[in-house]
Amino acid sequence: MRNANTPCAGVTTPDWKNPRFVLRHLWLPLLCVLWILLLIAAGGVDIALADRIYAWEGQHWALRQAFSTEILVHKAGRNLSLLAWFTVLALCLYSLSRDAWRDRRRPLAYLLVSTVVATALVAWIKHWSNMDCPWDLVRYGGDRPFIGLFGLRPVGLQRGACFPAGHASGGYAWVALYYFFLAIRPGWRWLGLVTGLSAGLLFGISQQLRGAHFVSHDIWTLGICWATASLVSMAFWHAQAVEPELANEARATRA
Repeated sequence: MRNANTPCAGVTTPDWKNPRFVLRHLWLPLLCVLWILLLIAAGGVDIALADRIYAWEGQHWALRQAFSTEILVHKAGRNLSLLAWFTVLALCLYSLSRDAWRDRRRPLAYLLVSTVVATALVAWIKHWSNMDCPWDLVRYGGDRPFIGLFGLRPVGLQRGACFPAGHASGGYAWVALYYFFLAIRPGWRWLGLVTGLSAGLLFGISQQLRGAHFVSHDIWTLGICWATASLVSMAFWHAQAVEPELANEARATRA
């Protein structure tokens, strides 16, 4: 098996059978995310940061319906993310009809699946998490008390649907570009990662300025998207790595 960090012709197989690779690419990043979330919770960063933003905007969410945040980043950004996904779909279908693109089929299919699974997973969690947006809270001009993720909501209180950060997932889902480029052009993998992180940060910060999310919502979304990208990569390439070994064992048995 070729080393995933060594540039080479064709497609490189991410080495998910290597425990050190798994540690560096899955467990250490997720532990960093968990550590950041613990620091945010211990320091009351969610409320402190939202308080500052709310005060900076004049004790109301002045940017909630601003062109730059609602139209440009929220709506146009969402459409751009969708356009990128459909572009990957088109390339994936195109690769099926071109032998020259044979080595790109699995990486393109991976990127297609990983991004849609990440955004769908965040949307599913939002459906049952039952947390309110900052703009819903009495503290920020709304009409609801703050209730934590595992807190019991009073009977009759309208459901919340603001955790994790759905819009940010449309950006953070593209951290899967790291594994996509790791497979086809390893030298570009960091550019792929920065692309996904930058899109997620832009979407997330914009939503915080609108009063739609606390900062921890975005960190949770990043963790979910990276875990999804890693696990889907593992599913795609671990099986590919095992197939040749099984074939070799079968030939040895017949011999």
